Amino acid sequence: MRVSFNWLKEYVDCELAPSELADLLTMAGLEIEGVEEVGPEFKGVVVAQITSIAPHPQADRLSLCRVKVAEKPYSIVCGARNMKEGDKVALALVGAELPEGVKIQKTTIRGELSEGMMCSEAELGFSSGAEGIMILPPEAPIGTLVADLLNVRDYVLEVSLTPNRGDCLSMIGVAREVAALTGKRFHPPTPQLREGEERVDEFVRVSVLDPDLCPRYSARFITGVQIGPSPLWLRTRLERAGVRSINNVVDVTNYVMLEYGQPLHAFDFDLLEGGEIVVKRAAEGERFVTLDEVERVLSKDTLMICDAVRPVAIGGVMGGLNSEIREDTSRVLLESAYFSPEGIRRTSTALGLQTESSYRFERGVDPEGVSAASLRAIALIAQLAGGEVAKGVIDCYPTPLLRLEIRLRLPRVNTLLGIHMEQEEVKGILKRLHMEVKEGKGDEWVVTSPTYRGDITREIDLIEEIGRLRGYDLIPVQVPKMWVLPFRKEREEALEEQAKEVLVGLGFYEVITFSFISPQSLEALRLPADDFRLHPLALLNPLAEVQSVMRTTLLPGLLETARYNLSHKNRDLKIFELREVYHPREGERLPVERRALAGLVMGTAAGEGWNIPLQEMDFYYVKGCVEQLLAELRTPPPTFTTSEGIPYLHPSKGAVIRLDGEKIGTMGELHPEVAEAFELPPGVLIFELDISPLSDRFWREITFTPLPRFPSVARDVAVTVDEGMSAGEITELIREVDNKYIEAVVVFDCYRGDSIPPGRKGLAFRIRYRSSDRTLTDEEVNEFHREVLERLEKVPELMVR
Repeated sequence: MRVSFNWLKEYVDCELAPSELADLLTMAGLEIEGVEEVGPEFKGVVVAQITSIAPHPQADRLSLCRVKVAEKPYSIVCGARNMKEGDKVALALVGAELPEGVKIQKTTIRGELSEGMMCSEAELGFSSGAEGIMILPPEAPIGTLVADLLNVRDYVLEVSLTPNRGDCLSMIGVAREVAALTGKRFHPPTPQLREGEERVDEFVRVSVLDPDLCPRYSARFITGVQIGPSPLWLRTRLERAGVRSINNVVDVTNYVMLEYGQPLHAFDFDLLEGGEIVVKRAAEGERFVTLDEVERVLSKDTLMICDAVRPVAIGGVMGGLNSEIREDTSRVLLESAYFSPEGIRRTSTALGLQTESSYRFERGVDPEGVSAASLRAIALIAQLAGGEVAKGVIDCYPTPLLRLEIRLRLPRVNTLLGIHMEQEEVKGILKRLHMEVKEGKGDEWVVTSPTYRGDITREIDLIEEIGRLRGYDLIPVQVPKMWVLPFRKEREEALEEQAKEVLVGLGFYEVITFSFISPQSLEALRLPADDFRLHPLALLNPLAEVQSVMRTTLLPGLLETARYNLSHKNRDLKIFELREVYHPREGERLPVERRALAGLVMGTAAGEGWNIPLQEMDFYYVKGCVEQLLAELRTPPPTFTTSEGIPYLHPSKGAVIRLDGEKIGTMGELHPEVAEAFELPPGVLIFELDISPLSDRFWREITFTPLPRFPSVARDVAVTVDEGMSAGEITELIREVDNKYIEAVVVFDCYRGDSIPPGRKGLAFRIRYRSSDRTLTDEEVNEFHREVLERLEKVPELMVR
């Protein structure tokens, strides 16, 4: 809100400079974003009175005027026609300096001496254009500097208010705040109104059908007004507040809104059907044209101000084009009301229409200030536009809003503020805030806040006000006492942190994708219809179709990221994500949240270079990354089995990852159809792990195992098996032999050729035996190896060679 410093001083005895006032208000919670000096600059312009006007002998369009300043006469040649003898005008004497660098000199115009210039508003910088010279008020003292008379120079404070301080969206509200902070006298305007003999209810009837949206509605009536431009002082104040001048009646409603914080609306009474106002909800889908000439579609929750036949305004938001004040308006109905903040906020949001009125009503105006603002406005209209005000006011206020009584405890004040305050100091602050204080038990009071402070509802609100007015800068700074306790991360937190470190060390980049995905991206994974991942939780109000369901797997986000990188010519990629996935539960509204880890690689491992051989990342590269990750997490050794039935993986280039026989994830090359659906090239590889089973097997403690003191002994075994049997299955068979001396089993050859029948393959394994306390003999090793061979020979599909 823009606050005029000169205007503000009319309501409070402020002796501070604008910059000092800005600092004071900012420290009190009303942030001042800036202080701007405004107003035209001119020198040597004084109040003069026209004593005579005569035609110019040499020019039909000019006049010879005699004016006096402190009994000294001056001759002025003037081309304006709007003045008369006795008018007081702004006279720029010889040597005067006007805006735009204009300097006044004595000159001769068509043979007649001109000893200055009678100025228009435009020439003094008050407006962009003006017809005729500026006529000053009759009471203006002759000889007074016009700059002093009109308070030309001013400062505007740009106040940034929090939503709870709607009471300060007015000059009186800010003045009240300044008075409370400085202890100076607050003197609001006291309008004087002369009413006619005819009563307002002889002209107007008001009925409120929806008091939940409009608890209070008042109306005043004036007849015989003359619509015209507003006086300079009113236009200047509106302009400095950022409001455009329209005409005297409309300007008064805007002026009082800025002054009191109470939005008003003036209707052309002759355009109201039946002389009646009905406040009620709109019909669903009803159409209405507002003052900005836009047709708006209304909902049943929109509050309308109607006459006997049709709507004429959207209550608290904007008036209608069908009842606006016009040049020929002579009878005016003035509305002043209190509308429900929730209802105005809902209407303003639904229509996408925020106005100065709705901005104030949304934050809550003073329900008890409706009458005062109405009185002030009708008095100003009568003063500036003439006319006769009907006696009385129609005030529909069936259920007055109750004022809250709040218990306040002095010990609680001192405890929360961290200072010591006496009873009288606290009571003095509350009374400066215009609060009623009743004595309670001991150091307790019952405090009733004024109706314009709707934000004060609890004891803590009162304590905040006390601290604010006493001065936050006077509250001593104290370092709070803290207990420092040893911190130990939870197992899953430590696991995730270490997993990220390992993957970053392997050259991966962490990405964060949206939890909301497109259902089409799940369908692109070729999941079967009964797969739970294909039935995600749908959002009630998605921003877009591509973010309409909650992800059940991290893969769509990684694949979309890969597509984005590929479209920007980044073909070599190693990324991972560790985030939540949301698995639906049958019969439950909310899903199960599980932490998952997924990664994606494509392209070459190390990029291009003259001394770097190109290494395309393949299945075994990803398998090595997963093995390295699990080794760093100190889990049991993983096993990899065939990925039959995993639809998004290549039929022959995928694997299931297991720990202790339990499935913890999958890995492999992306199925060609899935890659095509995401516009990716062949050869993209992924892995996905479930964090929960990993955390159960994650061992944070590092234990030391001494280096072996005794040599190992190796024995080889070659077998032929069906193509469908994996080397991992045979490795598990070997490890099933109950022998503690088997240290390692390694596949060192895979052969297909002439000596191997079709549909079969040859595999060679090297088994390493070692004892920790002695050197094994050949006889012992041969016996151990014989047990292994016997175990393998029991498998029908396997032939030991």
